[in-house]
Amino acid sequence: MSSKLKGKVIFFATNNINKFNEARRVLSRYKIAVGMLRVKTLEIQSESLEEIAKNSAIHAFQQCHLPIIVEDAGLFVEALKGFPGPYASYVYKTIGNEGLLKLMKEATNRRARFQSMVVYFSEELESPICFKGEVLGEITETVREGCSGFGFDPVFKPLKSEKTFAEMDIDEKNLYSHRAKAFHKFARWYKSLKI
Repeated sequence: MSSKLKGKVIFFATNNINKFNEARRVLSRYKIAVGMLRVKTLEIQSESLEEIAKNSAIHAFQQCHLPIIVEDAGLFVEALKGFPGPYASYVYKTIGNEGLLKLMKEATNRRARFQSMVVYFSEELESPICFKGEVLGEITETVREGCSGFGFDPVFKPLKSEKTFAEMDIDEKNLYSHRAKAFHKFARWYKSLKI
């Protein structure tokens, strides 16, 4: 592993300022500088979050040739046999929180999990490196908006919390979040590289 990786600004390829702010908050704890880079990433259709994120990272790197992070997340609802899974973003755009709750109207099993795949790629690496985060929780029976959150945050309540992600501020959400867990794993790996 090349020591040239350390000491550079890393760029998070995303158009979602909320994701960026959550990531920046985690990475700043490790004194890792991160910038937001708006590049159009290629998102393949796949059942695998890892495969989607790896392809997106390679595509983003090919456009900018900078140390790049891509993050992809999925919501897996037990009663819906894992749906929407890696298609969460598309499903949110098409039916939203109300649509998801409608699909679960008769469901007594409300268990769900959010997964995040953070992928890092740079010129020193032969292939992208993946870091996975996961949080278990449940789908609420109503939309519970709060001070922040986006996507399915208003209907997802992590275990050991009475609040949905949308009812939490960034720091509280990062105590539970799948994305924060994946970024912590990445940051520990990145900081462990020898100079």
